[in-house]
Amino acid sequence: MDIYLPVAEMAVSLNTIIGLGVAVGILSTVFGVGGGFLATPFLVFLGVPASFAVGTQAVQLISTSLSGVIGHWRKGSVDFKLGSVMLAGSFTGTILGILIFKLLQYTGHIDVVINALYVLLLGAVGGMMLYESFSAILKKKHRAEASRSKFWLRATSGLPYTMMFSKSNLSISALVPIILGVITGLMVSVLGIGGGFLVVPAMIYILGMPTSLVVGTSMFQILITTSLSALLHIISNNTVDLLLAFILMVGALIGNQVGSRLSPYVRGATARLMLALILLGVCFMLWENLFIEPVEHFSTEVLDK
Repeated sequence: MDIYLPVAEMAVSLNTIIGLGVAVGILSTVFGVGGGFLATPFLVFLGVPASFAVGTQAVQLISTSLSGVIGHWRKGSVDFKLGSVMLAGSFTGTILGILIFKLLQYTGHIDVVINALYVLLLGAVGGMMLYESFSAILKKKHRAEASRSKFWLRATSGLPYTMMFSKSNLSISALVPIILGVITGLMVSVLGIGGGFLVVPAMIYILGMPTSLVVGTSMFQILITTSLSALLHIISNNTVDLLLAFILMVGALIGNQVGSRLSPYVRGATARLMLALILLGVCFMLWENLFIEPVEHFSTEVLDK
């Protein structure tokens, strides 16, 4: 059964989109990562223009982040002061990202640039996760984390505008969370991803936040950032198809329930290895679309009336 997307102006298979939402929901629950950096490439594979995939995925991130923030807020695991400082940067990054997005739309390079950025991002993250998971499986000892934490402590200790964040028991320069916020805003507005898989480790190793507060605080600022990004995409770029977003949300809710039952069976280094292979597989498919010349540049098709 096909359904017509009014904003993207194309017909897609309803079952396929729901199946995509289910798959992303399962992956998000089992592997503990947001599904944005998987959903957007998959939408591109289904024929949805990259610009509409990014804008629509920003809307879906709102529902995912909202449920997460409510749960962490009830547990008291959100540092609202630190998250608010990060928002100062994420607002700037979001507005800058929307301007870059609009410029790329105007020049006609938006689809190519988004695909290329995803190839670089998924390749880098997938490669690092593959190395880390293999090392963990082979029981190699890592000493990089401790030295990395000390490095960032020395690098950020002399920066101005020091603030005290009592919830996280931190005294750091406000410039550091602001810069992390700028990165989040750019990733949400240009790529349609929350950036949690990059920002969360940075909040632990660069800011030195307690692990118990990192996820909730990250989700809080991602919730506000994605709301602003989705609104600007609707007003400025008209690249948000709410019907597509709704279908994906329904599928993701089903996938979350399935994933919660599967997650006890997939843990630790094995889970990270599986996710790394998925990321690298998607990266290769995007790379193939970008750089391998198609057999036929044009095709014709006779439609039955």
